[in-house]
Amino acid sequence: MESIERALYINQIEKHLGKGLIIVLVGQRRVGKSYMLRMVRDAKISNSSNNVIFIDKEKRAFDTIKNYQDLNQYIEAQWVEGKHNYILIDEVQDIDEFERTVRSYRTEPDTDIIITGSNARMLSNELSTLIGGRYKEIYIQSLSYTEFLTFHKLADNDESLALYIQYGGLPGLQRIGLNENDAREYQMDIYHTVLLKDVIMRNNIRNIPFLENLVRFLADNTGKLISANSIAKFMKSQGESITSSVIINYLSYLCEAYILHKVNRYDIHGKRLFETNDKFYFEDNGIRNAIAGGTREGDIEKVIENVIYQHLVRLGYKVCVGQLQAAEIDFVCTKADGQRAYIQASYIIADEATREREFGNLRAIKDNYPKYVISMTPLLTKNDYNGITHLHLRHFLTKGLQ
Repeated sequence: MESIERALYINQIEKHLGKGLIIVLVGQRRVGKSYMLRMVRDAKISNSSNNVIFIDKEKRAFDTIKNYQDLNQYIEAQWVEGKHNYILIDEVQDIDEFERTVRSYRTEPDTDIIITGSNARMLSNELSTLIGGRYKEIYIQSLSYTEFLTFHKLADNDESLALYIQYGGLPGLQRIGLNENDAREYQMDIYHTVLLKDVIMRNNIRNIPFLENLVRFLADNTGKLISANSIAKFMKSQGESITSSVIINYLSYLCEAYILHKVNRYDIHGKRLFETNDKFYFEDNGIRNAIAGGTREGDIEKVIENVIYQHLVRLGYKVCVGQLQAAEIDFVCTKADGQRAYIQASYIIADEATREREFGNLRAIKDNYPKYVISMTPLLTKNDYNGITHLHLRHFLTKGLQ
């Protein structure tokens, strides 16, 4: 399989090397963390002044490394004095008390440590407890639209966009191909692996049928405001009685495994976060579609919203759902430097009623931050309506909010 550089992440990794930080690559399984680690390995191993110690916990060769003592012993055997040692560990959460090892080796001169993991809670808790702020977390997402085009050797057109919306951005699809049956089988295999290893086994879940029903419910309701109580009521109507507290726990487990992302509601007028009724988006659109049984009629709005949410995160925004009295703003996006933007997501703006709904909500916001409607309205590249910019989805995915 051809090696393709994902420059966004490689640049972030290189920027933090040599600064005494442990670099932590996080994200759902099979989105490309291992690929990033191998690219760093291949780049560093070509320099004779470097020594690369590479551990892949998904390979049988490293099954004997079960705890931090085993890890210490392996690293010590591979260590070379007088060279710059790079310690690269893939799926580090499978090693008990790994954090004791990385804390110890972080203080060695001429040493860089990069680890990957697929569980947010375990990595953040263990590392923050033992080493404080001496690590840099880099979130690896599935392929962007432009990366998808590169991986599959496609031109930027509406047909390619439709494929991206349908199949998502798992890098492994480059090998599998964009065939409906093969792609869906691959996506469901990954989904079940994540569910088993990073949710069920890690949290000792016994009610597996309910967990799977919950994920299907979330796939059907992507981008809708939901609460634990509303899910409990729905499940009760289906003959299954589950408490809200159990549902809250299961939702947190799914988010910690990066299958899902919870997006809070933000009161635009009161400038505060609400504590109830959130939205959930999937890490990968293709996995969402596979769980839901394909992209059905009526699903396109929620699928487009999922694509837009993921790209906003990729652009570096913290994303909330906006609440303005009775109106809802799909996304309130902010950056650490104070940048803000408001965004409405739509499929096709074909009539005046749809136009008024999407643009009217944005007009009701009485501040001067940029406002956008993003849709798949044909022949549209970029238009301006009384200060509100209307972008085609392809334009947004290739050029951002420009």
